[in-house]
Amino acid sequence: MDKVIPQFLFEQELPSASLYVVASPIGNLGDITLRALHVLNQVDGIACEDTRHSAQLLKHYDIRKPLMAIHEHNEMEAANILIDHLRNGERWAYLSDAGTPGISDPGARLVMQVGGQGFRTIPIPGASALTGALSVCGSILLASSGQFQFLGFLPNHNKEFDQTLERMIQSALPSVFYESPHRLSKTFLKLSKAVPEERGIFVARELSKKFESICHLKPSELLPWLEHPNNQKGEFVIVLSGSNKKGAEPEHADSTKLAGLLKDHMGSRDIAAILSSLFGLKKNEAYEIAISSKEKG
Repeated sequence: MDKVIPQFLFEQELPSASLYVVASPIGNLGDITLRALHVLNQVDGIACEDTRHSAQLLKHYDIRKPLMAIHEHNEMEAANILIDHLRNGERWAYLSDAGTPGISDPGARLVMQVGGQGFRTIPIPGASALTGALSVCGSILLASSGQFQFLGFLPNHNKEFDQTLERMIQSALPSVFYESPHRLSKTFLKLSKAVPEERGIFVARELSKKFESICHLKPSELLPWLEHPNNQKGEFVIVLSGSNKKGAEPEHADSTKLAGLLKDHMGSRDIAAILSSLFGLKKNEAYEIAISSKEKG
């Protein structure tokens, strides 16, 4: 394995008593980075979301280290065991099943506890379904000048799901979320009914794997696309384009303009009294406009 690792990586400092948060492949084993392989070879032990899953990756690259399971059900308790290893000056790595730990995967609580005890956490960047999908979604991201909002996995309960979907529809930013195969039909049904037809939906399936597919769809095309049985298999990244509706004149625009004219000559309470009288605003609304005009000035 050392023959594969460039010599300059051996010259890089690997601090002891540190946790290395290592991104792992999301499907294709070739997507592990050389730096990740070097770190995994040098640490004293490796914590894994699933030791059986990570063992396959480690076996492929002939990496033999003690393994510890740290997953969403034992993350807080197991973190204390790992911290004891760090207290002894050891180096440990953490791997989630696929992609970057802490990004819709376990790892955030572990990092929080390790950092809370004064130990370093060092990111080893690599594969991520989020960035992989965004890099090829093209016009959706271009339209927002590269800005987006990431929502992870959407809520399971209908009420919270519907509320989240409504916020996505109203947002000017593209919304990115993950979806699993057993929920895909339900999610696509809701999207097809609620999302305006002019909005674009980008679907990335099985990124980096043998049957990877990416496509741009309209809401009305989602359910027909699902009719192909293969399209219901695998893991998904979905991007909903942002709303391109031009905002209407802001509510209370005239009162805001007047507050701007008065801000250098009157106090906030006096301005609020005038706005309330002239525009029929509630006292708290008028006061917020008055305060805002002062802050902007």
